[in-house]
Amino acid sequence: MVFRYNEHANITSLDPAFAKDQRNIWACEQLYNTLVRLDNELNIQPDIAKSWTISEDAKTYRFNLRDDVFFHKNKIFGKDSTRQLVAKDVVYSLNRLTDPKVSSPGSWILEKVKHIKAIDESTIVIELKEAFPAFLGTLSMKYCSILPQEADGINLRKNPIGTGPFKFKRWIENEKLVFRKNELYFETDKNGERLPYLEAVAITFLPDKQSEFMAFVQGKIDFLSGLDPSYKDELLTNTGQLQKQYQDDIVLDKSPYLNTEYLGFNMESESPEIQSIDFRRAVNYAFDRRKMIKYLRNGIGRPAHHGFIPEGLQGFQQIEAFTYQPQKAKKLLEKFKNESGIKNPQLQITTNANYLDLVEYIQKSLEDIGIQVAIEVLPPSTIRQQRSAGQLDLFRASWIADYPDAENYLGLFYSPQKAPKGPNYTLFENAEFDSIFEKSQRTTTDSLRYQMYTKLDQLIIEESPIIPLYYDEVTRFYHQNVKGLEMNPINLLVLKTVKKTK
Repeated sequence: MVFRYNEHANITSLDPAFAKDQRNIWACEQLYNTLVRLDNELNIQPDIAKSWTISEDAKTYRFNLRDDVFFHKNKIFGKDSTRQLVAKDVVYSLNRLTDPKVSSPGSWILEKVKHIKAIDESTIVIELKEAFPAFLGTLSMKYCSILPQEADGINLRKNPIGTGPFKFKRWIENEKLVFRKNELYFETDKNGERLPYLEAVAITFLPDKQSEFMAFVQGKIDFLSGLDPSYKDELLTNTGQLQKQYQDDIVLDKSPYLNTEYLGFNMESESPEIQSIDFRRAVNYAFDRRKMIKYLRNGIGRPAHHGFIPEGLQGFQQIEAFTYQPQKAKKLLEKFKNESGIKNPQLQITTNANYLDLVEYIQKSLEDIGIQVAIEVLPPSTIRQQRSAGQLDLFRASWIADYPDAENYLGLFYSPQKAPKGPNYTLFENAEFDSIFEKSQRTTTDSLRYQMYTKLDQLIIEESPIIPLYYDEVTRFYHQNVKGLEMNPINLLVLKTVKKTK
């Protein structure tokens, strides 16, 4: 009854204020709860808050808390003791995100918050400075995990105190991390049995992905997430099915993932190629995304034939975007040549080593229509730095949703958020886009807001500051004796409902 998985890099902290990367988020998911949570369809559900109301102007949120939530036993409550979670713990935990002494990367969540107040032991009121329709969803992020007030001044990195289904047991850095079952956990299954079912969670830190794969095949770990080039052909056929030798022992689960992979143009580049909308569209029509997914990703992922908003998210619409049309690409390229006088157009694409095969595939396709392409391979950290500084003409990137609202994707093209100030790495600027985006943030009716999102997505395709590649998929491999492992579009690892059989 121990669930075992591997992380390639050491978890940096068990303090939820630093739950920025997937490795930290997965660990914090086991240890903490938030006011609200997301179900597997990204609907907002009660967690520590059993109910809530939102004012008509969408600026005041009132939460009613459960009365059966207790913190993990810890000496801060007295010898091997605990206490019930109360409203002041919520106030402390959320305000802590903006404490300069903490310096949490999640502090942005409270940028629009005016104040947080405990009305009584079971009631919280959060008032916003202005309406922000996505706010409730942001409260489901692990940054917003609830801690006890007594944790103030305690180093939570290796001394986590939460209310989650598992509690901290032992951590040997770069070697092993162990959580044990929380006997006081408040959730039960539909039959009234208290969760979690597992006795423990054990995380190892093998840095090599091939070693991780061998450990999985040998049954030393229970689960693999994602598809690495070092073992993709060993596990999967090019149609995305398990190879025959693994079908009796291993389960493959796939679902839409809120992650769009793309190439981004620097819209402030001095390159005449990049400044031409005809050239940018020619590049988008010049390569076959379906073949790219089939042969380079073994069928994992969905061709980005629509907008930037990925499948699985409210606001996604099957708007007409870019498919493989080489003749149309050549026609647009010829128009660019005639108008610019450039006979031999050129591009340089910057990527990291993990995506080199995809970029080389695009390189060959572009050369087939008459565009010379150079590839620059840099470490991911260097790409992030140069991308933020506007030093790359065309770069590979991805955007994984922080919260379940398409605003999270569309904000990448809002001009006040141009890098390095924000995540607008393409340095895209369009007055119509900015106007509609701002209006969408003031619109509290979901259906109207989603219509605006669709219009914004269409504008991105029309202006083509990006080359959408594919919408990623959550891909999980686990042994047949693992039951109840839930799938969700944000790839959150939920272990409270998992069982293992012999």
